[in-house]
Amino acid sequence: MAASRLFHPVHPAPEVPSGLPLVAALTGFADAGSAVSLVSQYIGDTLDSVEVGRFDNDEILDYRARRPIFQFDETHLTDYEPPRLALDLVHDELGEPFLLLSGYEPDMRWEQVNREIVELIDLYDVSSTTWVHAIPMPVPHTRALGVTVSGNREELTDRFSVWRPTTSVPGTMMHLVEYTLNSKDHPVAGFVVLVPHYLSDAEFPAAAVTALESITAATGRIFPTDSLREQGRSFLAGIAEQVEGNDELQRLVGVLEKRHDSYMEDNPLASPLTDEAGEVPSAEAIAQELQNFLAHRAPDTPDSSSEQ
Repeated sequence: MAASRLFHPVHPAPEVPSGLPLVAALTGFADAGSAVSLVSQYIGDTLDSVEVGRFDNDEILDYRARRPIFQFDETHLTDYEPPRLALDLVHDELGEPFLLLSGYEPDMRWEQVNREIVELIDLYDVSSTTWVHAIPMPVPHTRALGVTVSGNREELTDRFSVWRPTTSVPGTMMHLVEYTLNSKDHPVAGFVVLVPHYLSDAEFPAAAVTALESITAATGRIFPTDSLREQGRSFLAGIAEQVEGNDELQRLVGVLEKRHDSYMEDNPLASPLTDEAGEVPSAEAIAQELQNFLAHRAPDTPDSSSEQ
């Protein structure tokens, strides 16, 4: 007996032009700096979109592992928004259309989800597929964020990929999709934003900006990122204030800066993960220093920079 379809188009279905690029932003295994979540939210909040269809939650989602949120108002439940893995037709800042696959990474039936995504790509004669992801890396927040690029679009991997490891990696849904598309010679690129490991649990707007810039490079679609950039500047200004007032933080970040600059300038074949001794400051060490610094500052303590 044939398996039931997991993707269900909306009715009436919107007219989807043939030959559009597809962008995928799925949360799941890792979302350092909340980069993927911020990208999906930002596109949804700032651009015009219409749903093309969505996948069946009951078939591919483990509700007990990722419990949906209900709103409770004093004595009764007032709202419930089910999780969503969906395909949308979106128009960029200049009105140019593209397809967006966004939402959660499926917990089950990866092979079938993969087949149906590839079928959608064939159905709409998608011109290229681009997906974004973010992982924690021992890199400093004081340098521009780098990306690792996978796929078969050499013009993108040659230009943008700053770290090219040969290693085994935990798979994601989009790794499987990319692997399948590559075997079909479909143009595909995966951008992995390298987020400072000590900021991976925070919402880091600069990571979302880097992801959107990567999508622009791959698809030509333009995104209004002014507010994200402003949020990023405010976020980094707060981090800079904390680092400036703490010698140990300055030392830890300085080690990361030295290793990063050496890797980028002098030794392109080296790993940015470790220094010459095989060590880097841990995310826990830097995060703990930040927490200790904030905990020992009274709310009305003057800024340390003003005491110089």
